[in-house]
Amino acid sequence: MLRTVAVVVVDGLAPFEFGVICEVFGLDRTDDGLPPIDFRVCGERPGEPIRTSVGASLTPVHGLDALDGADLVAVPAAKIRDEYSPRLLDAIRQAHRAGSTLLSVCSGAFILGEAGLLDDRRCTTHWRHAADLARRFPRAEVDPDVLFVDDGDIVTSAGTAAGIDACLHLVRRELGAATTATIARRMVVAPQREGGQRQFVELPAPHQADSLQPLLAWLQDHLEHEHTVTSLADRVNMSERTFARRFAAETGTTPHRWLTAQRVLRARQLLEETQLTVEDVAHRSGFGTAALLRHHFTSVVGVPPKDYRRSFAHR
Repeated sequence: MLRTVAVVVVDGLAPFEFGVICEVFGLDRTDDGLPPIDFRVCGERPGEPIRTSVGASLTPVHGLDALDGADLVAVPAAKIRDEYSPRLLDAIRQAHRAGSTLLSVCSGAFILGEAGLLDDRRCTTHWRHAADLARRFPRAEVDPDVLFVDDGDIVTSAGTAAGIDACLHLVRRELGAATTATIARRMVVAPQREGGQRQFVELPAPHQADSLQPLLAWLQDHLEHEHTVTSLADRVNMSERTFARRFAAETGTTPHRWLTAQRVLRARQLLEETQLTVEDVAHRSGFGTAALLRHHFTSVVGVPPKDYRRSFAHR
């Protein structure tokens, strides 16, 4: 469970990555029926402002002792430096030994690496820093292509939007699909992109500022219907070729793979929260048949739908 989240801030903090963690874990969403989270912003010197990367400052309320007992210790991106405070590294190591899950966003992975916590572990960071991370910490198994890596008690993510994916993945892992969907809807983002998707290293940027987010939100409400590249391109008044390029640039994958991932996510939610038959789950999630659901679900999740329900259904 995620009852307590402590986020560590240091000089050179990147505000966006810090904000992602605050948005997912730090806001009071009890009015939406979500469980409260004890959210702690922690620094080495509580009450003293730290500099951010954009010329503003931020003052942590808590000291590093507030990492004690945290279910999750989050390390957002910050300026990469040759050395980090020994007190900071010791506090993170101690929290990990005590059972805290660790999350890094973008260059926060360098702090975990300096603490020796990435040795012999799969991990990732922003593609621009991946080679440096691998050189600096040769025992770390750095994957430069993925959005995030869930290695159990250590989750590392790439930059910016991938931090959202990693945070929502942790919410889903610890609190379930319904809570994730509620937070994602409030943030107006997709509930989940699979961590194994490639980072946007070689993908072209969108040619316009307009986003496909309205289409993605509409698709999430209509997963049970059949969709083709032609029908989706028509919906946003694009040619199929332009639509396919734009979709890849904004989501990091193809329409078919994105739809499959969202349908598996919907199926997981239905299996967890309803008593629908597997056949009905297949229809409502857009797979059509139980056989097709089993094929895709097992491929993505690793177990068949019935086995998943036995393990994760809400009693």
